[in-house]
Amino acid sequence: MRSPRRIRRTALAALSAGVLLAVAGCAEGGDRTAKGTTGTAEAKDVLLQPLASPGPGPFTASTARAPASPAPSATPDSAPPSATRTVHRVSGAAPGLYSGSRSVAACDVERQTRLLADDKDKGRAFAEASDIEAVQIPGYLKSLTPVVLSVDTQVTNHGYGGGSATAFQAVLQAGTAVLVDGRGMPRVRCACGNPLKPAGTADGKAAHRGERWPGYDPARVAAVDPGPRAATSLIIADTDDNTWIQRTVGDSGGRDRTPDDPPPFEPDVELLFPSPGRPTESAPPEPTPSDPSAPREPTDPGPGEPSDDSGDPPPGDPWEFEEGVPDVAPEPTQVFPAEPDEPAAPDEEPMEAGLGDGFTG
Repeated sequence: MRSPRRIRRTALAALSAGVLLAVAGCAEGGDRTAKGTTGTAEAKDVLLQPLASPGPGPFTASTARAPASPAPSATPDSAPPSATRTVHRVSGAAPGLYSGSRSVAACDVERQTRLLADDKDKGRAFAEASDIEAVQIPGYLKSLTPVVLSVDTQVTNHGYGGGSATAFQAVLQAGTAVLVDGRGMPRVRCACGNPLKPAGTADGKAAHRGERWPGYDPARVAAVDPGPRAATSLIIADTDDNTWIQRTVGDSGGRDRTPDDPPPFEPDVELLFPSPGRPTESAPPEPTPSDPSAPREPTDPGPGEPSDDSGDPPPGDPWEFEEGVPDVAPEPTQVFPAEPDEPAAPDEEPMEAGLGDGFTG
């Protein structure tokens, strides 16, 4: 049985394996959305948006329910507003990236639908920024899940002006109510009804505009990447008792339940960021097997805990895999043949490389 310390190390590695550190400013993806609406996606600044602030050009009135105030995670003035930031790209499937209260929706989806239906121009602009047709808005919103951001998160936000959606980079404060899709991507900010898209990135410094909140740290900003596959439920943190909630995708909390197989650690936003004191949180090197081509001498493994060939968890543990890196294929395995001048003894069984333990795929 693995020790709790090793489980935590493995869980940390699984959550942060998909984190790509980038000194980031604002978007590099062009000044147009997929439907052609012009915007400021390439502007060299990022707008800070506190919990209740609707920001520029809100699409609708707020449909967010009263959020809980997040606990500050750093000294408010620990860095100047124009400091170079570090954006941590995290998988939308990471447990604890989102939170909420059991059986309570963070947003009023039905009201959001009515507000967009009542203003045809805004509804059309919302649909264009969301890559859907206007008639699809009700079904689209009902397919999303109301949750709360657990960490400060950068997104490509959209304001409404002149009959169209204008894109800009924004950091939403932890505790912000959002609607997310089945791959964990924020799609709507409920405080203003604005459509959201993935954050853009660019090298260099970014000027931070807007009101800074207690705990804001430019080196601790998340940007969400799609989970590896469309999920039927999300594992979110319960803000009331720091336990886990399994929330069905597209449900407003009525079917919330305790996961049958919860993550083997408590909700903790620190798991979503590399620790400055422990850059890789790696375990001490473990013994590695000898070259398969060399003769093996009989050894007594002793009473100690068996070591995995590569230090990775065995494939049977569903929570200890690098879910944050969906597009990276495992390294190809190789079996080295025995040296031709050193055949195995007649009474020995043919050797087979124990590759199943070394790679989890």
